[in-house]
Amino acid sequence: MTDRDLSREIQQQVQQAAAAGRALCIRGGGSKAFYGRRPHGEPLEMAGHRGILSYEPSELVITARAGTPLAEIEQALEEQGQMLAFEPPHFGPGATIGGAVASGLAGPRRPWGGAPRDLLLGVRLIDGQGRSLKFGGQVMKNVAGYDVSRLMAGALGCLGVLLEVSLKVLPRPPQEQSLELELERVEALGLMRQLAVEPLPLTGACYLDGRLCLRLGAGPALFRATAERLGATAMADGEEFWRDLRDHRLPFYQTDAPLWRLSLPPASPDPELPGTGILDWAGAQRWILSDASEERIRDLAAAAGGHACRFRGGDPEGGVFHPLPPEVLALHRRLKQVLDPKGLFNPGRMYAEF
Repeated sequence: MTDRDLSREIQQQVQQAAAAGRALCIRGGGSKAFYGRRPHGEPLEMAGHRGILSYEPSELVITARAGTPLAEIEQALEEQGQMLAFEPPHFGPGATIGGAVASGLAGPRRPWGGAPRDLLLGVRLIDGQGRSLKFGGQVMKNVAGYDVSRLMAGALGCLGVLLEVSLKVLPRPPQEQSLELELERVEALGLMRQLAVEPLPLTGACYLDGRLCLRLGAGPALFRATAERLGATAMADGEEFWRDLRDHRLPFYQTDAPLWRLSLPPASPDPELPGTGILDWAGAQRWILSDASEERIRDLAAAAGGHACRFRGGDPEGGVFHPLPPEVLALHRRLKQVLDPKGLFNPGRMYAEF
């Protein structure tokens, strides 16, 4: 089956579902099926809709079908010394580029490389009326529809079925090495804040188990000088560590306890919560394993100027994402009404009503 045939088949499935009032559960590789609330609807499989459509290394742009394996994208970029700067988590071998965009998740490089929405240039999608629509383009200066395409990053498929995505890519650092040093948690948080504002080529900053880990896109001389200044030593397993942190393969994550992701201002102190945690993104992202009540965790995150998401574990039918302020909720409702008026796509994945 050609790509045109497959795109048309997907479009027809959506049109038939719209006519019958049937909900659809969009599925790519299934690697992030755990994320969010449990959606309802018949499966709409996207994994077969794959392939890189265009890649211009000199233009720093790649366009691919949504079902293209993330590993295939990364290999093509690596061969040209480039990368997806938001370092998307895989969480499994089936990860696709469409899932990376739809989830809106980013890895340890996020504070320095940008978020998926920052690098998303354009999309082609099918809306809730079965129309094939294109927003944005392949260059940053093509602003027509640009804001609409960015809405798809993190929407978890609730606004439309992604067919194609265009992303800005960046050169890989010529060399990356990692340092580690033992510190108390409060000291580590302060040092990460200090280093984040220095002209230091950081590409990762994480604290766990009494150890501050730093990744630098630096040459040997700067790397040695930084190690001496901080009293740090080189990590022997640096590349593996950051990959395991990205994909939640570290021992910390190997539990069925509720895992909370707190997005907080880097300068804020740790919330007073029972449990253990990891500081990532130089303190802006904090992973916590805690049995504290949902209300307490969310209240403390909000009081610190951030928000909390129950990332994994707990009741799949319960609240996962931080409640939206009334004005933002009203905006979400209007967007849903325009793009998916019958509520076909992934109903209940984000919130009970959509």
